[in-house]
Amino acid sequence: MIRRGLGILWIAVKEEPKVFAVAALGSAVFAGMTIAQAYVFGHVTSTVIEPSIRRGDATTATLAGAVLLVMGVAMLKVIGILGRRLGAGVMQYRLQATYRRRVTRRYLELPLEWHQQHPTGELLSNANSDVEATWYPIAPFPFAVGVVIMLVGTLTLLVFTDPVLAVVGSVIFPAIAVLTVIYSNRMSPLMTRAQQLRGEVSSVAHESFDGALVVKTLGREGSETERFTAAARELRDTLVQVGRVRGLFDPLMEALPVIGVLLVLVVGSSRVGSGHLDSGTLVRVAYLFTLLAFPVRAIGWVLNELPRSVVGYDRVQRVLTAEGQQVFGTAQAAGDAPVGLAVHALSFAYGDDRVLEDVTFDVAPGRTVAVVGPTGSGKSTLASLLVRLVDPQTGAVLHDGTDVRQFAPGALAGAVALAPQTTFLFDDSVRGNVTLGADITDEQVWAALRVAQAEGFVAALPKGLDTVVGERGTTLSGGQRQRLALARAVARSPRLLVLDDATSSVDPSVEQRILAGLRGSSTESTVVVVAYRRATIALADEVVFVDQGRVVDRGSHTELVGRCDGYRDLVTAYERAEVERAAEHAGDELAGEPA
Repeated sequence: MIRRGLGILWIAVKEEPKVFAVAALGSAVFAGMTIAQAYVFGHVTSTVIEPSIRRGDATTATLAGAVLLVMGVAMLKVIGILGRRLGAGVMQYRLQATYRRRVTRRYLELPLEWHQQHPTGELLSNANSDVEATWYPIAPFPFAVGVVIMLVGTLTLLVFTDPVLAVVGSVIFPAIAVLTVIYSNRMSPLMTRAQQLRGEVSSVAHESFDGALVVKTLGREGSETERFTAAARELRDTLVQVGRVRGLFDPLMEALPVIGVLLVLVVGSSRVGSGHLDSGTLVRVAYLFTLLAFPVRAIGWVLNELPRSVVGYDRVQRVLTAEGQQVFGTAQAAGDAPVGLAVHALSFAYGDDRVLEDVTFDVAPGRTVAVVGPTGSGKSTLASLLVRLVDPQTGAVLHDGTDVRQFAPGALAGAVALAPQTTFLFDDSVRGNVTLGADITDEQVWAALRVAQAEGFVAALPKGLDTVVGERGTTLSGGQRQRLALARAVARSPRLLVLDDATSSVDPSVEQRILAGLRGSSTESTVVVVAYRRATIALADEVVFVDQGRVVDRGSHTELVGRCDGYRDLVTAYERAEVERAAEHAGDELAGEPA
């Protein structure tokens, strides 16, 4: 643990060498001036105070010189303190900021399937508390490095003053080493568990807040409170155990130098009695040992935080070294024409659960294709593959004949857009949610809102495009949120537009107007729409029917209704249910009429 912790501190030094040098130099100046202060006071006492007492007066020049000497040492000590504290603080916070950026950048690089395997609370904990824990020892580290000068200087003076007492007093250092090993072995599993529990508490809190609607409507406030309380109490108990171990370690580290002083006094007294040492030398040796207490405490502060640092670093490194990064090529998505889409022998699985198997179809540029299938048939996964949110295990998705894995970073995002099944809006204005910072004019925003059938309700909002919609768009209805998300996709003039059941919360008549608007818009796009409403499907040029992860049939809606039993049963299920309910209702009325 100590070796790994010191390795992490060495990484910090390599990351911020200049800042560390300033902090360590400041600490060294402070340490040197602390030792010098003792000798300055001794010098002033012997050359100014004692002669003045003997003579009964003191010259102004002598007093002025003594004051300047003491003040000079004090000022250098102050400069050392400022350099040490400012350098350590800057170094710590810069490292935390650097690693937060690295963690979040890595989050953006990792594919969606990796994020699906890790709770949001854990990811928040990695980027926040784990990064803080990693670099927490940086605050005392330059101080500890600097006061090594004090430690070495004091031990050197002790050896030259009285080697026997120096050896006697130095027994505290093996004791410190043993204590540190015991502390690390005891603290490491506790800190590991504490950091894990921080992530779990964050996950429970995030899940409860995110599911506030379910919690409120089903009256689950009490159970959610209990769930959070259980996690919070376990974290509390673990941190209490950490505090107990630390509470025992800190006093022992403080006590060891004092024990050394006592040993020196005991042995030194006998040496004074035997004539090997005078009392003045004994006092000087004892005083030098009291100086050792300060660097030992400073080193103890670093050792105190090493287990926490190692645990935090390991958790951060799990993110930074996570596998699954998508590999990119150098191809560019050139041109503005609609994409010619081809899917060849596509297979995908979540772990051992095979979702898609040997899926093959193509879409001509500018055509609209409806992907239809029962629940769990892999439609949403297929939509994610078309825009390369995830990569297939086998097979390929081709845009204009180019494998999507060969496009340069960012090239595909500029040519395709996905309106997902689950709508997400930021706590921002309508304009901000549509543009997301892209260079899109208000005219283009209004045109996209018009296509998404959102122009009317946006114009009626208190501030129009400047209206803030609240976190996750809480001030809007489900259908309004879906239309804003659709406008966000349309505003980018995509060459391929994928709608994953993106209009499920709007009326069928509105949905038909949206699809008609997409057909009639000035932006030509190839459109793939995951749909289940018969009226929507009928507007597509072609239908791809998917069942159990395979393409069962494809053709026009009319053709599939005529020849594919599974497709016909699926798309007519709603109408048949309505007819059956109407017939049942009519039968009940007839049965209730008098004979």
